[in-house]
Amino acid sequence: MYSRIFLYASDHPPIMIPRTIYPSIEYGIRYKPVTLITGARQVGKTTICGEIVREKGFNYVSLADGRERALAIQDPEMFLRVHPTPLIIDEAQYAPGLFDVIEGIIDREKFERGTNNGMYILTGSQMYNLMENVSQSMAGRVSIVDMSPLSMNEILGRKEEPFRVDFERNILRSIEKVIPVDDVFKMIVRGGYPELYGQPGMDTSRFYSDYVETYIERDVSQVINLKDKLQFRRFMEYIASITGQELVYDHIANALGISIKTVQSWIGVLVAGEIVYLLQPFVPRSNVKSITKRPKLYFRDTGLACYLARIFDPETLRIGYLGGHMVETFIINEIMKSYSNNSEKAGFSYYRDSNGNEVDLVILRDGVLTLVECKAGMTYDSGDVRSFSRLEGSDYAVGPSCILCLTEKAYPIKDGVYALPISSI
Repeated sequence: MYSRIFLYASDHPPIMIPRTIYPSIEYGIRYKPVTLITGARQVGKTTICGEIVREKGFNYVSLADGRERALAIQDPEMFLRVHPTPLIIDEAQYAPGLFDVIEGIIDREKFERGTNNGMYILTGSQMYNLMENVSQSMAGRVSIVDMSPLSMNEILGRKEEPFRVDFERNILRSIEKVIPVDDVFKMIVRGGYPELYGQPGMDTSRFYSDYVETYIERDVSQVINLKDKLQFRRFMEYIASITGQELVYDHIANALGISIKTVQSWIGVLVAGEIVYLLQPFVPRSNVKSITKRPKLYFRDTGLACYLARIFDPETLRIGYLGGHMVETFIINEIMKSYSNNSEKAGFSYYRDSNGNEVDLVILRDGVLTLVECKAGMTYDSGDVRSFSRLEGSDYAVGPSCILCLTEKAYPIKDGVYALPISSI
């Protein structure tokens, strides 16, 4: 069953957006004393917590409130006496001292009552800080749920399932919801933050302007001592322009006139805030020496990436040089969300060798590889998947694979390889 998340707009009726991740949160409540919900700023953590309060009777407190935060930092034991369980603590990263006290409470509850499941839900937008505290204080006692911006399927109001290449199923899925090319580019530029869909009249650029300002002022300043905020914004803008490309630290350092050490530190900040992620290379044992070892960098949300790259409308994106990289970023994000939102595990990587052979996404699941090329065109043939053969001699069998592209109708390319519409994800 999906949770119904109500998002309100002043000039539109309430919009209900089912969040596929909700059953994973329910699972954590049922089987663990602590459920940790991580995710970038404004992906909907607080909204889904409101749903839990209404449905399951949890108490709620946010450490974004200065008085609550001060008490949680200065006297965490008193804070937790004032706010009884079951309790949601929003923005828990502001008071790391709470974690040790919570550990003691849940252990005591287990000893005295025999069960301690469903006592606390913690949320936060700095995953590294949260995970460090969790691993030190509550290892084995916590269920971790990573929340993403809205997926394409959530926006379309369609059931989400982990993406697999099954030609007949892919055809049915793409027919069920045909997405015109123009709409794909609109979705890429709009991005997936829930507020943009709860309030459809909201201006996209104004939303992201406020988002970046708040992110730098609050989240970044919480992690590092940022002396030059304007330079960090320039850094984010440059990183947005290289989404979907290999991460080469010295290129970034030279382009911006900063040190490689600073670039590495700031990339770490973006990863910690779940603004970007690094896709590692797939390295077969058979030709390990010729494989690219650098990761590729992707923005987690294409709307934010487009704004930072100064792409403010779908037509500019479509004809500009970043169109292909943004389409690739969008496709890979949607595939990954189709797994994470359903709590399904798979290995994700990419392939590139010294001879120029490349596969945009390699999915490893159940000992079988699925190879995916991401393209911004419509018509392709077997020559466009020549690189797939480079992985046929690896440690794993290669299963049905595909080119995901802007075609509106699926078609076979060769035996076991298909061109699929983005709507088949």
